[in-house]
Amino acid sequence: MSSKKIGFDNDKYLKTQSEHIRKRISQFGDKLYLEFGGKLFDDFHASRVLPGFKPDSKLQMLLQLKDEAEIVIVINAADIEKNKVRGDLGITYDVDVIRLFNIFSQIGLYVSSVVLTQYTAGQNAVDAFQRRLEALGLKVYHHYHINGYPTNLKLIMSDDGYGKNDYIETSRKLVVITAPGPGSGKMATCLSQLYHDYKRNISAGYAKFETFPIWNIPLRHPVNIAYEAATADLNDVNMIDPFHLEAYGQTTVNYNRDVEIFPVLNAMFEMIIGESPYKSPTDMGVNMVGNCIIDDEAVCEAAKQEIIRRYYTAMCGHKTGTVDEDELYKLELLMKQAGVTEADRKVTAAALEKEEATGAPAAAMELPDGTIITGKTSNLLGASSALLLNALKYFGGIDDESLLMSPEVIEPIQSLKVDHLGSLNPRLHTDETLIALSICAATSAKAKLAMEQISKLKGCEVHSTVILSAVDERTFKRLGVNLTCEPKYE
Repeated sequence: MSSKKIGFDNDKYLKTQSEHIRKRISQFGDKLYLEFGGKLFDDFHASRVLPGFKPDSKLQMLLQLKDEAEIVIVINAADIEKNKVRGDLGITYDVDVIRLFNIFSQIGLYVSSVVLTQYTAGQNAVDAFQRRLEALGLKVYHHYHINGYPTNLKLIMSDDGYGKNDYIETSRKLVVITAPGPGSGKMATCLSQLYHDYKRNISAGYAKFETFPIWNIPLRHPVNIAYEAATADLNDVNMIDPFHLEAYGQTTVNYNRDVEIFPVLNAMFEMIIGESPYKSPTDMGVNMVGNCIIDDEAVCEAAKQEIIRRYYTAMCGHKTGTVDEDELYKLELLMKQAGVTEADRKVTAAALEKEEATGAPAAAMELPDGTIITGKTSNLLGASSALLLNALKYFGGIDDESLLMSPEVIEPIQSLKVDHLGSLNPRLHTDETLIALSICAATSAKAKLAMEQISKLKGCEVHSTVILSAVDERTFKRLGVNLTCEPKYE
C-alpha cells in the first residue's frame, strides 16, 4: 500500500535546529532564554501540513540539548481562576501544567520551576495550585501586572515594574520558557529575567522559537496560509517583516503581533543591555523548519487540505454557536487565497453521494493509497461506525460481505442503551462499535484480524454528512483520523 508523499526531512530538522540553537546560545555570554511558541509536543498541525514532521519533533530536538537545558513553565493566574480549557485536549490549563511537568520529567528533561503571571494576592484557586506544585517539588514564582504594559517603558524598566517580579533562579545555559497556551506571558517572563540578570551582571539573551509562519518561504505559501487558518480565532495575520526588509533588503515572513511589538522590544533591549542584538522580529527567531522542506508540492497539497479542514470546522462551529461570523469570513478569504474549495476534499463528494443514494446520513474515508471507503446509516449502526468497520475490512483483506459482529452481539447493547440508559438513538456509536468488535475478536478470527488493523486508520481523511456527536468526534480524534463534517444536524 502506498502512502502519502513525504515533504519534510525530520532527521535533518532535528540536527540543524539543535545546532542553530547552540549557535544562538554562544552568541550570548551566560544564558539564553528561549521562548517556545506553539506546542512543544503533540504538534499535529505541523505534522499535517509538513508530511514527515513528527508531532514530537521539537521535544526530540530538545532532548539533544537536555544537558544544557532547563524548562520553566508559565501560566497566567487568571486562566487558573477561570478554569481556561485547552481546546485540543479538553483539559484546563492548570491540569496541563502538571501534565507537561510529568511528561518532560519522564523523558529526562529538567523542569526547574513554574511562574504564575498576572498574580494577585488572595486568588484562592491559584494559591491552592501553587501548594500542589510545591508538593511535587517545583519552585513557584510570582510575576505581577504592570500598568501600561508594554508601552510604559519607564515604569516597566523600574523597581515597580519588572523589578517587583520574583527573580527565577536558573542553573543552566539554555532556559526554555513554555506554557499551556497563548496569553500566558512567556515573552514578558523572558524580558523580566533579562532585566534582573543584567542588574546582577549576568550576560543573558533572548530568542524565540515559533514554527509558524515559516520566515523563509513566500508570504502566500499554502503552509503559511494554513497557519493563518489555524489562528483565525486570534486574528493573526502573516506579513512581510518591514524591519528585516529595511535592515537587510531581504523579504521574510512574520506575523502582525511580533511586528507590532518589535519597536517596544527593541527599546527594552536597549534599556536593559545598552543595545539591541536584533534588527528585526525575524532576527529573534531560531526556526529552521523552512530549510527542511524537501518536496514543496507535497507540503503545498497537505497545507491546502488543512485549510479546507479548518474551514469545515469553523462552519460547524458557527452552526453550534461557538464561532463568530468574522472568523468564518476570514477562513472563506483564506480558502480563496489558497485557491481551494470544498470540492478539493475528495471524501466530501463521496460522503454526499452516499447520503443522496441512501437518503440517510453517510460518511466517507480516504485511505493512504487513495482508496475511498463509505459507510451508511442502518438500523444497527450509525454511518461513522459502519465506515470504521468497512475500512478495517479493507485493511485486513476481509470480504466486504462478511459480518464482523453478529446482530446477536449488537442488539443487547442497543437494548441497554434504549431501555436502561434512556438513549434516543439505538444505533452504536463508534466507541461502542469498537468495544463490541473487541469482544467478538475473542471468538472470531475475522474480528480479531479487523482489530489488528486499527492503527492503520491514523492519518486517514474522513467526512460526515452531519455534525457528529461528541463521542464519535472524540473517538476519531483518538484514532488520529482527520475529520470534517457538513454544518448540519441529523
